[in-house]
Amino acid sequence: MCYFLVMKIAIAQFSPVLGNLKKNLTHHLELVKKAREQRADLLVFPELSLTGYTLKDLIPEMAISLKCSDIFSALVEASTNIDLVVGFVEEKRDNPGIFYNSAAYLARGKVLHVHRKVFLPTSGMFEEGKFFAAGKDFRSFSSGWTKTGLLICRDFLHYCSSYCLFADGAGLIITISAAPGRGVSDQESQGFETSRMWELMGEAISFFSSAFVVYCNRVGVEDGATFAGGSFIYSPFGKLVTRLPYLDEAFLVQEIDLEEIRRARKSWPFRRDDRPEVIWQSLEKIIRKNNED
Repeated sequence: MCYFLVMKIAIAQFSPVLGNLKKNLTHHLELVKKAREQRADLLVFPELSLTGYTLKDLIPEMAISLKCSDIFSALVEASTNIDLVVGFVEEKRDNPGIFYNSAAYLARGKVLHVHRKVFLPTSGMFEEGKFFAAGKDFRSFSSGWTKTGLLICRDFLHYCSSYCLFADGAGLIITISAAPGRGVSDQESQGFETSRMWELMGEAISFFSSAFVVYCNRVGVEDGATFAGGSFIYSPFGKLVTRLPYLDEAFLVQEIDLEEIRRARKSWPFRRDDRPEVIWQSLEKIIRKNNED
């Protein structure tokens, strides 16, 4: 893999308008223009950035088929000169009536990769499992910068998800999120108690995957839930590169040095010494034993 040494990543931490694709598209395109003016190479939006989160029965109306949507076509066209990660409700043309909470990586006027959320929370305020079908895999892809992987919110809290991307060689792991804030921290710098949970995962996953971790969370209030913000980037050495404010809308462009991936993997040989075949064989035995029990 040939690395471009310097990459500028823009994070758009904002509050989508619930159930209004046209208004959200307009805001996306405004932020694309802003990111391009600041010479960003990649712009990352939050989970379900085109629709808002608490859709429930609105999901069928918000669903987009990648190949026949004017709204999605406008974003693909906008990706000609800047890479984009966007969140949306997906409905496949060959499987109508089945909806996914999806993230797409767009670049050079093409859809490079689509990730469908695997771990759908259904407890408390969360009802995703009632409305969405679950994705079935975690895969990295070549973004033109480095091997890249996408995750959506709860996927990131299951460390097996990031491990799959790590085993597949990802040097950049991007998580888009709609995570509410719960439990006020005693320390103002820590934001919500739940914010620290995401940051701990960012620190651990970035270090043990020797990869950049980009986390983009939304803000705003929907259906009584307050979304926490606090988006961040961690380096392949597990160091915090930048963090956006909690609760408030924010836009930030951060330069990263992709050579750090190589330096981290030279210093800590987790990638070199990985044994995914052993993990696979062990899991097969565990699953077989559990099924027998």
